[in-house]
Amino acid sequence: MLLDWITVILLIGIGLILIIIELIFVPGTTIVGVLGFVLAAIGVWIGYAALGTTIGHIILAIAVLTTCIAVFYSFRTDAWSRFALKDTNSGRVNDDKLHTLQVGNKGKTISALRPQGTAVFQDQHHEVQTQGEFIAPNTAIRIIQLSANKIIVEEIS
Repeated sequence: MLLDWITVILLIGIGLILIIIELIFVPGTTIVGVLGFVLAAIGVWIGYAALGTTIGHIILAIAVLTTCIAVFYSFRTDAWSRFALKDTNSGRVNDDKLHTLQVGNKGKTISALRPQGTAVFQDQHHEVQTQGEFIAPNTAIRIIQLSANKIIVEEIS
């Protein structure tokens, strides 16, 4: 009888812990959450089979109530916020360098442009783009268009 109680409590407890781990750490439905649900269900089933229907109903009610209280408490106390991503990416491409460039400026490719890559204009590295053609490294290029954060270039023949 005592062994049945210990088995039921351990199975339901481990199952609920795995479900909470799934909710907090593992995104989506994975083996962790499925295993947690299966363990909790087996614990309730053993409660019904070994301890009787009345005790099984009580165990099921306590397991459901415990789960609801844990989820409600965690949302109410904002416990999930410490796991949320709060950093922001404030980096921008070419924002601080565009004002110094003009259409017609000449430069040299650092990497192959396939069709995007890196080039040097006025001793500064810039991310550039072609109109679809491929340009080899160390090739002379010219700016043909500046728009938003794009620098469109072509090879100088």
